[in-house]
Amino acid sequence: MGASGDSVRDLLAANLRRARQERGLSLSELSRRSRIGKATLHQLEAGAGNPTIETVFSLSRALEVPISDLLDRQEPSGPTVVRAADVEVLRGEGVDLRPLRGIESGGAFFEVYDQQVRAGSRQDSLGHVGTEHTIVQAGRLGVRVDGRDVELGPGDYVGFDARLPHAYTALEGTVRSVLLLQYRSDQRLHAAPAEPPHLLETP
Repeated sequence: MGASGDSVRDLLAANLRRARQERGLSLSELSRRSRIGKATLHQLEAGAGNPTIETVFSLSRALEVPISDLLDRQEPSGPTVVRAADVEVLRGEGVDLRPLRGIESGGAFFEVYDQQVRAGSRQDSLGHVGTEHTIVQAGRLGVRVDGRDVELGPGDYVGFDARLPHAYTALEGTVRSVLLLQYRSDQRLHAAPAEPPHLLETP
């Protein structure tokens, strides 16, 4: 995800337009669902906007798609190496995210991020699709999920339903962590349509 080549704004522009059209949503309806102004959405689809973490997560929530469906491009199969220097950082009010890789396995899809919560900062999320997994590497991280607080140190893990309101706070220095977002494969925009149910024959 997010390797050199296309910028975040270019990828978001193409994928947002495609996602909105596949969901059959007008700009006005997407604006209502995401709480993002129609003019801002128009700019984002034109590749002229300046997307933040908050914007992308709001769109993910409104469109009910994984983050990577908005930020990724089709990648060739086979081994993939992602260099930190080649990855464009997605910035939020308190967090810097580097999207590293999307992994599909056994009916699940995972997005892997290098996540840094800036010292003294807090990042709030109203919630989005998927299950969120965070493993702290350095620093102390405060995590609030639906009003419940936990504190994590290096090596600690937390997982929760990402649809719940949640927040990350750097309690000690800049917090380095690995963020995994987990989805069902059928939540992705490119997922093959499900087979129609077989009708039971009545005797």
